[in-house]
Amino acid sequence: MKTRLGRTDLVVNPIGLGTNAVGGHNLFPNLDENAGRELVRSGLENGIDFLDTAFIYGPKRSEEIVGEVVKETGRRSDIVIATKGSHKFAGTELVNDNSPAFLKQAVEESLQRLQTDYIDLFYIHFPDEDTPKDEAVGALKELKDQGKIRAIGVSNFTLEQLQEANKDGYVDVYQGAYNLLDRSAETEFFPYMREHQISFVPFYPLASGLLTGKYNKNTEVSEKNKKRPQFQPGVYEQNLERIEQVRQIANSKGAEVSHIVLAWYLTREEIDVIIPGAKNAGQVLHNLKTLDIQLTAEEITAIDEIFKS
Repeated sequence: MKTRLGRTDLVVNPIGLGTNAVGGHNLFPNLDENAGRELVRSGLENGIDFLDTAFIYGPKRSEEIVGEVVKETGRRSDIVIATKGSHKFAGTELVNDNSPAFLKQAVEESLQRLQTDYIDLFYIHFPDEDTPKDEAVGALKELKDQGKIRAIGVSNFTLEQLQEANKDGYVDVYQGAYNLLDRSAETEFFPYMREHQISFVPFYPLASGLLTGKYNKNTEVSEKNKKRPQFQPGVYEQNLERIEQVRQIANSKGAEVSHIVLAWYLTREEIDVIIPGAKNAGQVLHNLKTLDIQLTAEEITAIDEIFKS
């Protein structure tokens, strides 16, 4: 079961792989790079063909490891690689730069780290404050015309920034926050996605692990997660009750909560692929089980109702 990413010519398995835990030493403590290689390998050997990485994961290291593993497969043309750029170091400070000159340089450097002649999907990772967004995307369109990238994406833009970026109709994909506990994108972004045939790729699809179903009222919540909105007192307990209702659907299918949640996202017209992250090969294979889930129209509606804000 393959899907087309919006109006691009990128055709992929709807379950991709987010690789921020592959070489993302600045994001996760004590990462094992060999485990990272193995999880990418395992995904590629079991049907995943869409890898999502970025300059800032590492920094740089995730792209290098992804490029290394893809190269060793000898199947570059079968694999769709998405990466993201905008960050640069100004001394020790990390800043975003969307200027045409910087984005062109960022693409060239990503090509080298990924050991490839082209990037299938290149996103502007974060907006800067100064560059007109249509000029930024115009630089990527030049690279697309040269065959260095195949599709253009933006991430973390406001709707107004996206509209400016897409002034000439060049934006193919938008990556933004969306999950069953934060559905604001449905009203803020989805109408624009439909109107302009832009594919929406959600990040945080499992809400920092809460939507996996692994939490209950006795689970110790990490200090990091305690700061997140979905874990706030009162809200957290309400979310656990909602997730228990999804668990009933999962149990009826011999599946797990995360499979039901991910399968539900794929019923949204605006979403063609999802890119759940993984920290080991077992989690990659676990995410792929989502493809075995068939939700009925009644179940789709029931989940929608459970998570109505």
